[in-house]
Amino acid sequence: MSGHRAITLVEILVVVGVIAILMSLTLPGVSAVREGSRSNECAGRLRQLTVAAQSYANASREVFPAAILFELRSGVVRTVAWDFVQGGQGSIEPGPLWSFTDHPYEAQQCPSFLGSSTFGGDPVTGFNYNTSFIGAEGSWPITDSDGRVHSGWQTARKGLAMNQHRRPSETALFGDGGWQWGANKFMRAPSASVEMDLGIVYGGAQAYRHQGCTNVAWLDGHVRSVCRQCQGMHESATLLASPMGWPANGFLSNDDSAYDPR
Repeated sequence: MSGHRAITLVEILVVVGVIAILMSLTLPGVSAVREGSRSNECAGRLRQLTVAAQSYANASREVFPAAILFELRSGVVRTVAWDFVQGGQGSIEPGPLWSFTDHPYEAQQCPSFLGSSTFGGDPVTGFNYNTSFIGAEGSWPITDSDGRVHSGWQTARKGLAMNQHRRPSETALFGDGGWQWGANKFMRAPSASVEMDLGIVYGGAQAYRHQGCTNVAWLDGHVRSVCRQCQGMHESATLLASPMGWPANGFLSNDDSAYDPR
């Protein structure tokens, strides 16, 4: 007779249970390491965008790129946003920052956001830009009493001039954008004193997608994470649910202190 004893079913189940427990303990750690890596990559891309925006300003008489303009050319309205230009027939062209970074296409995609854009046909997305105080925001082309058409910078609400940037290390420039339906690319300050529209403002929040934190590139060029989600000074259950999508998304401050450089 053989001296070896066969493994019983109970023993197999015990081994399987131990393996399952070990995997349950290990997988969250692996996921955290992966997300940490993606968050670091995200921060690096935000840093590239900040350098590109500052380079643009240096080459443009200290004017930062517009957040969005509407230009009328040959009867066709072009939507010129900070990241992409959308022309007629759904065409997508490089935005104003492309010539100031070596990897513009990659730099404008958050590696932790895999959803599609909710702004036209943008091919990549995930980041937003301080539209309330830094980037100009244009209105639709208008015709004056003399029949002249005004568009682009002519109809834009200008951002604050660089000589008004007195708190650059405390002012958000780019960040992880988020609202109820995914990502947004226009960062809004919570007071609504510029936009005068709470729906637009609460749709321009930040996404706390990096293990409960959001990455922010500040006006002075440094990048750091913010882990405190703010509901804003005009919060209500309706606004928080839609369009913000709380608690996955939120503001960087309850007032405008994280957005207004003055």
